[in-house]
Amino acid sequence: MTDVAMETSRVSSPLSTCIAQVAAELARGSALSVVRLLEYIFEQALVAAASDIHINPVENAVQIRIRVDGILQEIYRLPASLQAELVARLKILAGLRTDEHFAAQDGRFRIARPDGTLVDVRISVVPVYYGENAVLRLLTGTADSFTLTKLGLTEYNQMAIKTALAKPYGMILVTGPTGSGKTTTLYTLLQQLDAHATAIITIEDPIEYAIAGVNQIQVQPRTGLTFASGLRSMLRQDPNTIMVGEIRDSETAGLAVNISLTGHLVLSTLHTNDAATTLPRLLDMKVEPYLIASTVNVAIGQRLVRRLCVHCRESFPVSAAVSERVATFAGSNILSMGTMVYRGVGCVQCNQTGYQGRIGIHEVLTLSPLLRTAVLERAPARVLRAHAMTEGMVPLVIDGFEKVKQGLTTIEEIFKLSHE
Repeated sequence: MTDVAMETSRVSSPLSTCIAQVAAELARGSALSVVRLLEYIFEQALVAAASDIHINPVENAVQIRIRVDGILQEIYRLPASLQAELVARLKILAGLRTDEHFAAQDGRFRIARPDGTLVDVRISVVPVYYGENAVLRLLTGTADSFTLTKLGLTEYNQMAIKTALAKPYGMILVTGPTGSGKTTTLYTLLQQLDAHATAIITIEDPIEYAIAGVNQIQVQPRTGLTFASGLRSMLRQDPNTIMVGEIRDSETAGLAVNISLTGHLVLSTLHTNDAATTLPRLLDMKVEPYLIASTVNVAIGQRLVRRLCVHCRESFPVSAAVSERVATFAGSNILSMGTMVYRGVGCVQCNQTGYQGRIGIHEVLTLSPLLRTAVLERAPARVLRAHAMTEGMVPLVIDGFEKVKQGLTTIEEIFKLSHE
């Protein structure tokens, strides 16, 4: 009746218990409780440290998948007859309309861990060909637990960021693709500020974590509360620091730049491939070069890679072929032949994957006088990048391979960056 994606003999006891609970509930047939079934699936996802649960209607079945360390894996394929009940139960939990099946709906609710602590769940339901597709984000962390060191930032990069945070005005921009941890980095930066002595306001879509002492505003397009309109309203709240969840358009970019120019510290994110591309991207958004040069203090480019399991990793020497490939990829002979690096073997602690959790790799571009002049001259990203590297910026891939040498991740994880 169900296809379990992981063999119980190869996983830890808590995970085995969760799988057994789901199997037992499914064995009840018509007496099955969807409420209990969802509770067991949530528990399994939490035990596996999943960030998301996907409930996908497919032909003649319901596919249940979880995302662990950025990788989606199918854990169950349930009977199609359960689809409507599963989605209805989730809608009830989130306070959504159960009689609406042909419109997208978003909501939020909380679930309890076995130890009683609460976990926020963000849900998105959209109609697809075989029914309604539900995706749930499990917000298992807390803003108080974030630190620059935990994010994987080196001491050198931390110093550059702390210097920018100490300035009373200007912009700090975090860049990278979707799912690269930009919002977590923004929350971490806010934690470095004194919320008691300064007024900090954020506008987000959505608010992921509550931060003590910070006024957080949720974007509400239906009522006209957008990033741009919210920014205008914020200025009447006498803020010192403003965090904008994302700069999505020219209007928001222009407002953010002008606000930072008038004595405010502005933190935000942009979708760009690396730190150097951030500056030309602002030009594309119709921001004048002199405004960019005057306001941007730091651009942080980042990615997330899987962290090696410390319980089962083993060391091995880099071969000549791999060393040559790394040198071509990174533009540097950072892993010479014979260098000892690590790989994951797989154990019960990491569910036989060899990885446990994720860590960030970063590049931090500081706007020096040389770079500000280059921005004024509308220099392309490759020129800005070259200038930044001559002034000490460590590129993403180099930071990644340094973490490979430290035994934090693997060569394969860094090579994946070439496919983004």
